[in-house]
Amino acid sequence: MAKFFRSLLFTVLGSIFTALFIILIFFMVIAGITSSSEKQVKIKHNTLLTINLNKVIKDRTVFNPLTELVGDSPFKNSALGLNQILKNIEKASQDENINGIFLECGTPATGYATLSEIRNALIKFKESGKFITAFSPDYSQKGYYLASVANNIYLPPQGMLELKGLSSQRTFYKGALEKLGVEVQIFKHGKFKSAVEPYILDKMSEPAKEQTIAYTSSIWNNVVNDIAETRNISSDKINEIADNGTMFLNNQLFVDAGLLNGLMYKDEVISELKEITNTKESDDIEQVSLSDYDYVYLPKETKGLIKNKIAVIYAEGEIDGTSDEGIKSDELSKTIRKARKDSSIKAVVLRINSPGGSGSGSDIIWREVKLCQETKPVIVSMGDVAASGGYYIACAADTIVATPTTITGSIGVFGMIPNTQKLMNKTLGITFDGVKTNKFSDVPSITRPFTSDEKDIFQNYVNKFYEVFIGRCADGRNTTTDKIDEIGQGRVWSGENATNINLVDVMGGLNTAIEIAKEKAGLDTYRIKEMPEIELSPLEQVLKDMSTEAKAYAAKVFLGINLKEVEFLNKIKEIEPIQARMPYNIEIN
Repeated sequence: MAKFFRSLLFTVLGSIFTALFIILIFFMVIAGITSSSEKQVKIKHNTLLTINLNKVIKDRTVFNPLTELVGDSPFKNSALGLNQILKNIEKASQDENINGIFLECGTPATGYATLSEIRNALIKFKESGKFITAFSPDYSQKGYYLASVANNIYLPPQGMLELKGLSSQRTFYKGALEKLGVEVQIFKHGKFKSAVEPYILDKMSEPAKEQTIAYTSSIWNNVVNDIAETRNISSDKINEIADNGTMFLNNQLFVDAGLLNGLMYKDEVISELKEITNTKESDDIEQVSLSDYDYVYLPKETKGLIKNKIAVIYAEGEIDGTSDEGIKSDELSKTIRKARKDSSIKAVVLRINSPGGSGSGSDIIWREVKLCQETKPVIVSMGDVAASGGYYIACAADTIVATPTTITGSIGVFGMIPNTQKLMNKTLGITFDGVKTNKFSDVPSITRPFTSDEKDIFQNYVNKFYEVFIGRCADGRNTTTDKIDEIGQGRVWSGENATNINLVDVMGGLNTAIEIAKEKAGLDTYRIKEMPEIELSPLEQVLKDMSTEAKAYAAKVFLGINLKEVEFLNKIKEIEPIQARMPYNIEIN
C-alpha cells in the first residue's frame, strides 16, 4: 500500500511540474512577443558588428520567441536565415555607427551557393570602406571559403584549416536489401537519373560518376577562384596546397602562402581589434550581435509605408514530403495565387531551395507559377539546390538566377515500388492471398513482383510524365523538347554549367533576383513582402521546434545516427510512385 501511495504521489507531482513547465513556456512566449514588438536597440559610434555563422543557415529566419528570451535550444543551435544575414550586412554598410565586422564562421552548416551569396554581400560591405576580421579555432573548408573574404583571417597556432578539395560519396543498399529479401522494382526515364541506383547497384554507374565529376569540378573551380581573388594568390597555388595535405602539416604554411594573416589566440585578436577601433585596452569593444542588429533602425529606413511591393516567396525542402518540413504543393500554390491577385505586389521573386519530390505536386506548383508569370514578372532565385521538381517549378519564370555553385537540372523522372514477398514469407513466415475484380485492381502491390504487363504500364506512365516535364521546360525556356532532352535525361548541372545550356539566365543571388524584379516591374521604390506568412502561433512554433530538435538529438545520442538518414529510409514506404527528385541527397564536402 505504501508503494502505491508513493507511486501516486510521484505521478501527481510529475503532472504538476509538467503543467507548471507548460505554463512557464506560455508566459515566456507572451513576454517574448511583447518585448520583441517594442524592442529597439541603439548603438554607439565605432561599433563592431559581430556575426557568428557557426549554425544552420536556411533561406529564411522564423521568429522564435523562446530563443529570443533564453537563447538556443539545448538540443541544437538555432538556425539563421539568409534573408536576415544579407539584410543586416547591407544595413551595416550604410550605418555610420558600424566601423567593421568581426566574423566567426569556422563551421557553417549550409551549401556553397548560400555561402557565395554571403561572401558577395561581405565584399560589398568592404567596398564601403569598412573592414572585416575573421577568427575561428578551426575552419572547415566551407568556413574558410566564407572567411577568405575578410581583410584579416586568424587561426590559433594549433587550430586546423581544412583545405583539401571536394568529395561526394553515396551509400548503396543493394546488398542489405538482398539479405532482407526485398526487391526494389525500378521505372525511370533518363540515363543520368541515378536516384534509384543505391537500391539496385553496389557502386556508381558510369553516367552517375560522369555527372558527379562534372559538377563537383565546376563547384570546386569556383570556390578556388573566389578564394584566389580575395586573397590575391593564384588558383594553382591553392590546388597545390590542397594536394599536398597542408592541413595536416604546419599552419605556418598557410600564413606563408597568404591564406592566413597570422596565427593568433582570441585574446590577441581582440587586442588588435581594440587598436583598430581606438578602444582602450582596459575597455570592452562596442559591439552588437547579428540578432540584436535586427532591432537597429537607420534614420532613412521606412517601415511599411511604401505601397508597391515585391513578394519574395520561399520554397524550401522536398515537394510534398512526408515530414512537417518541406514544400506542400497546395500551400505553396495558394501563396503564389495570393501574390498574383494582390494588386500592390508588382513582381514576384520565387526563392527555390529544393531537390524536388512529388511529380504531381511539382506540376500543381508549376501551374500557379505560370499563371502568375502571365500577370506580373516572376523571377526565380535558386539557392543551394533547385533540381528535378525544383527545376520543374522554376522553368516557367521570366528569368532564372543561380549562383555558380548551385546544383540544378536533373530533368528526369523515376518510380520505385518495393517487393517484400521474400522478406515476409521466408524471414517472417507471412503469406498473402486475396481476390480482385479487375486485372489491375491490386496495382501497385508491395507483396509480390510486378507482371510484365504491369511493368509496361508503369514504364509508360514514367515516360509520359517525362514528356510532360521536358515540354514544360521547353515552353518556359523558349526552346524545343529535343533540346531539353539533350541536356535532360536526369543529368545534374552546376549553376555555372547551366548558364551555357539555357537552363539558367543570370549568375547571382537573392539580391540579384530582387533587382531584376524591380527593373522588370519598372519600380523606383518598393518594399519586400516575404511569403508565405507564418501561420503557426508562437507557442505552436516553439513546441514544433522543440519536438524536431529533440528527435534529432535523441537519434544522434542514443542511436548514433543522423535523423535525416532515418527519415530518408522511412520515406521509401510512403513515397509517391512517380518522383521528380534529385539523384540522391547530395552532400558536397
